[in-house]
Amino acid sequence: MMKTLLLLPLVALLPQLIQGQCVVGQFGYDSFVCVCNATYCDEPGILAPPATGTYALYTSSRDGARLEPSTGAVDTAPGAGASIDVSTAVMYQTMLGFGGAFTDSTGFNLKDLSPAAQDMAMRAYFAPEGIGYSVCRIPIAGSDCSTRPYSYDDVDGDVELLYWALAQEDYDLKFPYLKRAIELSSNEIFFFGSPWAPPAWMKSNGMFNGSGVLLPEMYQPYSEYIVKFVNAYEAEGVPIWGLTPQNEPMSGFEDWGWNTCGFTDVQMRDWIKNNLGPTLEAAGMRRLKMLVNDFNRGQLPDYVVAMLEDPDSNKYIDGIAVHWYDDDVLPPSILNDTHYVDPTKFMLYTEACEGWNVGGADSVQLGSWPRAENYFQNIIEDINYWSTGWVDWNMALGMDGGPNWANNMLDSPIIVNAATDEFYKQPTFYAMAHASKFIPRDSHRVETVSNAPGVEAAAVHEIRGTITLIIMNTNDATTSVSVNVDSSRYVNIDLPPKSFHSLVIAA
Repeated sequence: MMKTLLLLPLVALLPQLIQGQCVVGQFGYDSFVCVCNATYCDEPGILAPPATGTYALYTSSRDGARLEPSTGAVDTAPGAGASIDVSTAVMYQTMLGFGGAFTDSTGFNLKDLSPAAQDMAMRAYFAPEGIGYSVCRIPIAGSDCSTRPYSYDDVDGDVELLYWALAQEDYDLKFPYLKRAIELSSNEIFFFGSPWAPPAWMKSNGMFNGSGVLLPEMYQPYSEYIVKFVNAYEAEGVPIWGLTPQNEPMSGFEDWGWNTCGFTDVQMRDWIKNNLGPTLEAAGMRRLKMLVNDFNRGQLPDYVVAMLEDPDSNKYIDGIAVHWYDDDVLPPSILNDTHYVDPTKFMLYTEACEGWNVGGADSVQLGSWPRAENYFQNIIEDINYWSTGWVDWNMALGMDGGPNWANNMLDSPIIVNAATDEFYKQPTFYAMAHASKFIPRDSHRVETVSNAPGVEAAAVHEIRGTITLIIMNTNDATTSVSVNVDSSRYVNIDLPPKSFHSLVIAA
């Protein structure tokens, strides 16, 4: 059972609460948020695997549940519901994990909370009792989700990078939370860096934003700039796993409102093979995973073909990064096409958020279930089309969806109310939870077909034989399904209206 909070002081309700329960906050949308503060936050806990011959089911719904557990016995025959068919005969991509981004805005909002409330939010994302984020993005210097545009060397013409230095934002808004995430996590967190823009003086337009490209004479200094970022972060105790050479590179050919830099596919190919790749290799950093594109489906597969067909650039590339911002209008078959350009490269979704396309007061919608459905549907679809994981954008924003120096206000799975020292776990937080907490790194995606109208699913297989499905019921009515694993194991369950599920079936 959940308690209902109608914007009352949370601390007054604490004696009535049991660990794991959500304190409900209603803000006028179709679902609710879970309210947390310095002394209490709901946690799913460390979950034991189901016993042989049984399954464990975890449910979140628009109308009531948040990771509500139940168990049952695996059947030897299908039930009456429409089937979700899982075949382990063919395994596809190996999963990497799920997570979010350590933006300046995330740190700014966490810092607005008391130390104890900050730690509750970090536990929610990274502790084993929380949802176990394991892949996280770090903007290299500033982005729109900062309070100002900046780089690590804003001294005009400093091609030798004598004045290169980390910013105060790194020390105040990133490192404290990056290091706490490492302390809390039971997983190795894969941190990858992404630059939004080089120093303005390295660009053709002399600006962080607008329309401009990296000047050819700056290809080598900028490569050395990125090496300095990796060295500086690792010296602070934050290991870097990977890089994307440029966030949203085609945005730099428009009059873009915030930090950007344009690279055509050929420019990116040449920079990687002649400068960035060799410079990283000379610095002993070929261990880093390099992911190209870092933009929407609309650029694929064309944007990566030149890089992958040239062996001198291909050898430095490990994966393809994708953003979700045009997925609602472009088919997932594009991901299939991209995968087969070079099947040795993995694919990873590296940015998504809600609120980006509405602006104003609607940027944050506290308790919106449709936004959570958008997240979960996209996660399921992308896994079924080769993505090895899914990385959200800001992990925490303010009540207005900021700060953001370009006024590009957004939504986030955690929204901070600094005035009350509380934070609100949105339905999107639980959409992330159903994937992040239940799909293990190094599990393999297996064939999954839902024959139930309004029900979508993806499944992974662990080496020990456990099968995990994430399932979404978009219907307004309870829907009965029979999950069929290799025509030998069946789980017959009822899915409540508008609900998310993580189903773990024992080996």
